[in-house]
Amino acid sequence: MNKEAIEQLKIDEGESLTIYNCTAGVPTIGIGRNLEAGISKEESNYLFMNDIARVNKELADTFTWYYMLSPTRRSVMVNMNFNLGLTRFMTFKKMLAALECNNYEEAAKQMLDSKWANQVGNRSVRLAKKMLEG
Repeated sequence: MNKEAIEQLKIDEGESLTIYNCTAGVPTIGIGRNLEAGISKEESNYLFMNDIARVNKELADTFTWYYMLSPTRRSVMVNMNFNLGLTRFMTFKKMLAALECNNYEEAAKQMLDSKWANQVGNRSVRLAKKMLEG
């Protein structure tokens, strides 16, 4: 398709960055993207990598000490924030205070002493171990 035809299709379809039901009642997002049709593995990976970059930036912008942590400990923070979202992640006040003071034993303990740990099971144990070992 040439550029003009692409631009016309974009105008005709419209663009929404949130989910809406099209005139046929199908959940849609973006420029006419039918959500019932699913996505390809490549699209899933593209979205996933964008989400990781967003979460990493979010953490770096929120915590001045973020890049002072080892890559392993940063990956634990990304994993948790990816799962919880920043608002819920911020409720781990004791864990975050321990991290800021480089008290990784306490940070790991706080991770395991949480509702989140009960919800995610082995994931929390694995991540707490990584936090402790760095």
